[in-house]
Amino acid sequence: MTPGNSQRPLRVAIVGSGPAGFYAAGHLQKTRGLHAEIDVYERLPTPWGLLRAGVAPDHPDKKGVSRVFELIAAHPGLRWFGNVEVGRDVSLDALLGTYDAVILAHGAAAPRPPGLPGETLDGSVSAADFVSWYNAHPDAAHRQHDFSRSERAVVVGNGNVALDIARLLTLDPARLHETDIAAGALDALRSSRIREVLVLGRRGAEHAAFHNPELAELGHLPAVDVVVDTAELARVPPEAAADWARRRKLATLHDYAQRLRRHPRAIALRFGWQPLAVIDDGHGHVAGLQVATQAGEQRINAGLVVWAIGFEARPLAGVPNERPGGRLRHVSQRVAGLDRVYVTGWAARGPQGVIGSNKHCAQLAVDALLADLAGGCIDAAPRHSPNALLEEISQRGVELVRYRGWQRIDEQERDFGVASGRPRIKLDNREALLEVARGA
Repeated sequence: MTPGNSQRPLRVAIVGSGPAGFYAAGHLQKTRGLHAEIDVYERLPTPWGLLRAGVAPDHPDKKGVSRVFELIAAHPGLRWFGNVEVGRDVSLDALLGTYDAVILAHGAAAPRPPGLPGETLDGSVSAADFVSWYNAHPDAAHRQHDFSRSERAVVVGNGNVALDIARLLTLDPARLHETDIAAGALDALRSSRIREVLVLGRRGAEHAAFHNPELAELGHLPAVDVVVDTAELARVPPEAAADWARRRKLATLHDYAQRLRRHPRAIALRFGWQPLAVIDDGHGHVAGLQVATQAGEQRINAGLVVWAIGFEARPLAGVPNERPGGRLRHVSQRVAGLDRVYVTGWAARGPQGVIGSNKHCAQLAVDALLADLAGGCIDAAPRHSPNALLEEISQRGVELVRYRGWQRIDEQERDFGVASGRPRIKLDNREALLEVARGA
């Protein structure tokens, strides 16, 4: 009997509970005539992935889609299990021995190293770690960043994440108080000396990866100038303006280039600047960055260098990764060399696109799964009980967090926020999260 009916539901495990994972679950739930039992595994005690730990805190409107995911999570055919890391607490083979299909939606949150001298100095940090820190990710709770060493910071990279970081480093902390930024990050930014952030693109302005809405937003920051060099824009070839999206960005950059500097704080967008080495202050801390430009080599004095040059998927035992890039190797969302394993989100396409991009990507993965189901590639062979697998995981000392546990965390964080006049104060310590989840 082919699984997917009321007598033998299709059992699917989804690894990762960010937008890609929940969109995949939602597509399965909406498939007419399909009876599916979906278990979602998440390595953190909290769901929503980059929606919680990646979206900039001053962009709360982008987090509203979590209400859609809450409805998906409330479906009686879905169970969510937090604090379980696939590859450490449970193997992919164990999932395949239990479920009819596995969808990998665990993202690509590992930083891509720059590979330059001095990259490990204090004050040289990856965007992945920096964003996790200001978003109260448990993996970054122990980190500290000193913004008192210099009035200048450098962000290498010119995607949307680079602009997020530049914006947060120049925003008035009073405005950040109205967000859910991590409490430690807010305290550090309140004492910041940073007045200028250089955002360096290694190629010309026509290759900038940021989107125009994010670029245009910089022009509306209170008391912050956006500085662009007309000489760097002049090097853009005329044919680059043939692309509509690129033409819009170039127009915005040209507008910034005509503006006069009026404020003490600024974000300077530079193009064609190639980092060569991080400069040591003699005590193991960043003193600046050596770069190559059209005019030759030069030194940028700075106390902080953030590398926003990309992300990779963390290796998962038995799953082939592409190098460079870190995407999982797949053909039409089917993971190469593995039957009944599908991939979606950043793990499938790399760190690109916006949150909504995951909806279509998840549909492609579900379509591939359903095609294999219809083609007889997913049979009703006897498999282990999901409950038996969960019991095994618990017996190994893993504390499973159920969805009700996440709701307790959510309620507690909101209550903390109300008491401090903020929308939420996130818990950034794993043990504290687990304590609240268990209702202790």
